[in-house]
Amino acid sequence: MTNNDVLRRVRYIFDLNDSTTIEIFSLADFTVTEEQVSAWLKKEEDDTFLKLNDTALAVFLNGFIIYKRGKRDGEQPEPETQLNNNIVFQKLRIALNLKADDILAIFQLVEFQLSNHELSALFRKPGNKNYRECKDQILRNFLLGLQRQVRPNHDASDVES
Repeated sequence: MTNNDVLRRVRYIFDLNDSTTIEIFSLADFTVTEEQVSAWLKKEEDDTFLKLNDTALAVFLNGFIIYKRGKRDGEQPEPETQLNNNIVFQKLRIALNLKADDILAIFQLVEFQLSNHELSALFRKPGNKNYRECKDQILRNFLLGLQRQVRPNHDASDVES
C-alpha cells in the first residue's frame, strides 16, 4: 500500500476533513497546507497528485496518536524517515488503543484469518527471530475491517471516490 492510500483510508474511516487532517499534523509539530493535503488525496493519474513521503505519513500517524489518546508526557517521538507496514500497523494500534483480541475481531469482520501468534509476530522488532513482515494484504484487510467496525453502513467503494 502506498502512503497516500493509508492517509486516504484513515481519513475516510474516521471521517476526517481537511482542517482536522491539518490539525492532526500540527499536533505532531508539523505544518501542512490545505493544498498539500488535497494533492496527497488525489489519484496518481491526476496532474496535481503529490506523493506522500514516509516522514510525512509518520508525522500524521504520530499526530493521530495524540489526536486519539492525548499528548504523552516527556519528549515526543521523532517521526521515522522510513516506514513499513509493520510500523504503520503499530502506530494505528497505539492510536486506537487496540489489544490483540480487538484486532483479531476486526479481522473477523472481513473474514481474514490470523492467529494470535501471527499477530504478535507483526509487532516484534525486526531483529527478533519471530518477527514477521506485515504484507499489504494484512494491512489492507485491517483497514477494511476497521472501516466496517467504525462505519458499518458505508460501502467500501466510498474510499475510492
